[in-house]
Amino acid sequence: MIEFLNDHINLVSLLWLFPITFMFHDFEEIITVEKWIERHGDHVKSSMPRFAQKLYNSSFRVNTLHFAKDVLWVYSLIVTVTVLAVFFQFYLPFLATLHVYFFHVFTHVGQSIFLKKYTPGVMTAVIPVLPYSLYAYYRLFSDGVVTSQDLTWSLILMVILLPVALTLLIKGRKGYLTS
Repeated sequence: MIEFLNDHINLVSLLWLFPITFMFHDFEEIITVEKWIERHGDHVKSSMPRFAQKLYNSSFRVNTLHFAKDVLWVYSLIVTVTVLAVFFQFYLPFLATLHVYFFHVFTHVGQSIFLKKYTPGVMTAVIPVLPYSLYAYYRLFSDGVVTSQDLTWSLILMVILLPVALTLLIKGRKGYLTS
């Protein structure tokens, strides 16, 4: 199977599959999140620690349009890091974003296990996000595009930038949730 994929997917196609798989994943979330929050939001909030309730309060007030706006910002970031990788061979931002994408699979699976129910995005987190992420790591390393040093630097970049990005996303919601 790996040989088949290697023979049929070149590096540029592999990189562009990132925004494509992201949209499949987020289409599931966009379609399901508003109704799911209406049905399960109170239960989820009550099962969270108080600090988490306060931090994620805006997540329980988003509708489909609001969530789609969030997705647009994240998608724009993913396209930007993909452009940097494809056209400028600058892979660290792509790799840092890929790490978030990969780890995000486990937040979806963990939420579903913790809540003992379907959560928006869990199906497409398992397929296609997980297989794409694993194959992308494999190809980037096996083709010599990235090194273990790149992995280390991109993990550091992710740890530095992820809290900033999440803070901006949550603060950005205040503008459209209060209007």
